[in-house]
Amino acid sequence: MKLFDVYPLFDVEIVRGSGCYTYDNNGTEYIDLYGGHAVISIGHSHPHYLAALENQARNLVFYSNSVHNSLQQKLADKLGALSGYDDYALFLINSGAEANENAMKLASFHTGKARILAFSKAFHGRTSLAVEATDNPNIVAPVNANNRVTFVPFGDIVALKAELDRGDVAAVIIEGIQGVGGIQVPDDNFLVQLRSACTDAAAILILDEIQSGYGRSGKFFAHQYAGIRPDIITMAKGIANGFPMGGMLVSPMFTPKYGMLGTTFGGNHLACAAAIAVLEVMESENLVDNAREVGNYLISELQKIPEIKEVRGRGLMIGLEFDKPVKELRTHLLFDEKVFTGASGSNVIRLLPPLCIDKAIADEFILRLNRAIKAVY
Repeated sequence: MKLFDVYPLFDVEIVRGSGCYTYDNNGTEYIDLYGGHAVISIGHSHPHYLAALENQARNLVFYSNSVHNSLQQKLADKLGALSGYDDYALFLINSGAEANENAMKLASFHTGKARILAFSKAFHGRTSLAVEATDNPNIVAPVNANNRVTFVPFGDIVALKAELDRGDVAAVIIEGIQGVGGIQVPDDNFLVQLRSACTDAAAILILDEIQSGYGRSGKFFAHQYAGIRPDIITMAKGIANGFPMGGMLVSPMFTPKYGMLGTTFGGNHLACAAAIAVLEVMESENLVDNAREVGNYLISELQKIPEIKEVRGRGLMIGLEFDKPVKELRTHLLFDEKVFTGASGSNVIRLLPPLCIDKAIADEFILRLNRAIKAVY
């Protein structure tokens, strides 16, 4: 049987990881500045994380959500305390796409409306809300007309209010920092205005923190820079350090009812053990503060490189925009300099390293990046 070939793959097989480094089947070491699309939050093969998984796997991996699982409440308590949202409720699922799907469903139930507003070049998964057309030819994502999604220009409060004034909007969904859209950071003042506009229009504000959350921005959630509180926050990726998991934080304005939402594997025992271990490591090693400190340092050093047109981002969610396509540069970084990076569109390199990266690794990356730029450009 063949694999269904929908992802372009580099000819590298990674078989092992440790901290901010990965190793291929030939033993070659790579600096991991991408973390598998931001899923590696506390570093590869962290001993506390591995011990938690092993201990849970020796007992119970999964049982139906029809019985009590105290690990879910333990996770909720820990997450509420660290995120600042202890008055919200937690619903656990399996992925970011599923988190956004359930968030929009909950918003529709609450408002009795169907239309969703999103922003240009947004990406919220490949199910209920597909990505708008971008300059990435590898993305094939028609908008699902059944959900009546309307895209408005990113950061345009006038256009947003015009759509809200029509009175048929269930929710507005926005990323804390756009990932696939090129590491675009919403202006703090725009988020404040967005929060107010949604309240005035009785529309639900959904903050998609799937890529930008869990400490990556230098705060627990990226929207916290603006001092706002959304109605629903969606999470995944770094929540369990690569173990498949997602979740929603739900405002007290919503009243849960039996049968309202459902999941088969969401919040299973092994996933909860992984997620609890992630929060324990984040707290004990001050990884949110580290993301802010090392991220600020890395951004300041990258801004000194003249070939980079613009450096965008917060914390350890960084985009490097070039005047030229970056495909050859990324390839050179991987095969010649042994550095994993990501991309957005044709001209932007994405950096999403583990939150445990230190300044020494940042300096080594700058050195290798400069060599690669000189070799390619």
